[in-house]
Amino acid sequence: MKYFGLLCFSFLFLLSCSSEDDTKIKTLIITGQNNHNWEVSHVALKQILEKSDIFSVESLISPSEGSDMSEFVIDFSPYKLVVLDYVGDDWPETMRDRFLNFVKKGGGVVVFHAANNAFTDWDEYNKIIALGGWNDRNEKSGPWVYWKDGELIKDTSAGVGGSHGDQHEYILTARDEDHPIIKGLPKQWKHSKDELYDCMRGPGDIETLLYTAYSDTLTNGSGREEPLLFTVKYGKGRIFHTMLGHAGSNLEDNIAMQCAGFQTLLLRGSEWAATGKVTQVVPNDFPSETTVSLRKEYKE
Repeated sequence: MKYFGLLCFSFLFLLSCSSEDDTKIKTLIITGQNNHNWEVSHVALKQILEKSDIFSVESLISPSEGSDMSEFVIDFSPYKLVVLDYVGDDWPETMRDRFLNFVKKGGGVVVFHAANNAFTDWDEYNKIIALGGWNDRNEKSGPWVYWKDGELIKDTSAGVGGSHGDQHEYILTARDEDHPIIKGLPKQWKHSKDELYDCMRGPGDIETLLYTAYSDTLTNGSGREEPLLFTVKYGKGRIFHTMLGHAGSNLEDNIAMQCAGFQTLLLRGSEWAATGKVTQVVPNDFPSETTVSLRKEYKE
């Protein structure tokens, strides 16, 4: 891999080229600012996607926080999928417009973990992610959304948007087993130690709820069943939103992203967002309801 500075821009593309790239889903990871360890997360995301032999991946690294963002503008047209691993300074208006146009025209989007913390005041972005947290979100940002008595509840009560308890292993439960992303996967499975986002707020226009998890008060959670993986429709675009995947200190100590369940769903959700279908078989190492399964090399 090599870094290529773009002559007219103050940011970097990290490119990985292959003679087979034309047969793969061309993917862009947007990163470079985050309240999480983006130096680890974007590399892990790239490895997971590329090692599947389905995706060809480039990383777009923004200027550092507080730097001039005026030239952080790109052409999205070469890509079928954009993976959001960004929380930070506002994008220029042209970048925003191009991104929205990409999604409206059918581009696929993966909202990864803390990317739902970004752009509190950007209404269209909040429609794309459906639920967000932190960065001054509150009841003005939209209702809390959670699962109760077999349905999604939109709760307009006052309160903060976004929290999580202690990191721990937890069980995810499927809510639409027929959706291509999770078809054939277990009804319940155990995720490795991770943050469990709760009290998320926003427009809440979830298209298909895939998995929820109980945020237990014993781990300082909300005491509610929280939506953690779901799809959203925006224009002709397909969005896969996963709140899993808190990055560790390095690629070796990165247990939430090493979970075989996280990686499988990232791959299946990414393929669906880009193409509308999932061609991948259910992997043999997918976690069970009682046992965590890890892929420390980021590949089955």
